[in-house]
Amino acid sequence: MPLTIEFKEVFKASIERDPNFGHEVLRGAVQCLLDNDLATGRALLRNYVNATIGFKQLAKSVGGQEKSLMRMLSVNGNPQAKNLFAIIDALQRLNGFQLEVRAV
Repeated sequence: MPLTIEFKEVFKASIERDPNFGHEVLRGAVQCLLDNDLATGRALLRNYVNATIGFKQLAKSVGGQEKSLMRMLSVNGNPQAKNLFAIIDALQRLNGFQLEVRAV
């Protein structure tokens, strides 16, 4: 019988083991949003939230409802820019790092 591990567990363990991996996931999510790949950006944000602070703590931080945030970052989600920026800001603050945007 093959052993299987859920993706969420592996993802969470990877971020816990290497915080820089988590920073890169969040950076990648923001880059996808900037590149107009909204579906991938939302998926990365959703996975990152689940692996780090969880939607309950995120809701407390941004002043929203847990279920609303989950819907925003779902496959069919359509969050407003102000909500996306609030989520990204909260994730940076709660995880102790700052993303920087540079023109190249």
